[in-house]
Amino acid sequence: MLLCDIGNTTYHFLNEETNYKKDVKSFNPSLIKEKIFYICVNVHVKKILKSLDNWIDLSSYIDISKYYETMGIDRIMACEAVDNGVIVDAGSAITVDIVKNGKFEGGFIYPGIKAMGEAYKNISNALDYSFNFEVDLDKMPKNSKDAISYGYLKLLQSEVFSYDMDIYLTGGDALKFAKLFPKSHVDEMLIFKGMKNIMKRADIC
Repeated sequence: MLLCDIGNTTYHFLNEETNYKKDVKSFNPSLIKEKIFYICVNVHVKKILKSLDNWIDLSSYIDISKYYETMGIDRIMACEAVDNGVIVDAGSAITVDIVKNGKFEGGFIYPGIKAMGEAYKNISNALDYSFNFEVDLDKMPKNSKDAISYGYLKLLQSEVFSYDMDIYLTGGDALKFAKLFPKSHVDEMLIFKGMKNIMKRADIC
């Protein structure tokens, strides 16, 4: 069984327990002839895949009434993988979603590392620092680099901790944010687990 999570830059494949990525710009999806179950946030790629019968869009099996219409399919699949917890998907944007007893309770979107770094830089070149994930968030900073790091990281950490639930980290920057949440579960396959759960409920495994 081949699964694929398609973003703006990559096709992320899972074949049994092996995962690998292909570049969106150079990969030709018509080269694959076997059946593939996928989700996609890339509008251009989604149009291409509609003409390929062996590519099956799992978003059509989602009960969207459990979520909201404009919610990203990647966020939904991550929520489908967890019964109870706070899900932090650290990518180009950081999404934080709450699931209790298998029910989506809501969530919010926070700027990713690159986006927030650009925001500080646009204010002043004097604030053009990379974020210090080792900063002591229990002490008020006394230098500019730690000040912007504290302002960005402390708010997110405090909000996530406030729910007092298990924390699940996924996304490209998950390991960086794991320093803020030392007891969290880092799981790069979380979205794929949600996809598998949807397939089991729809009896299309």
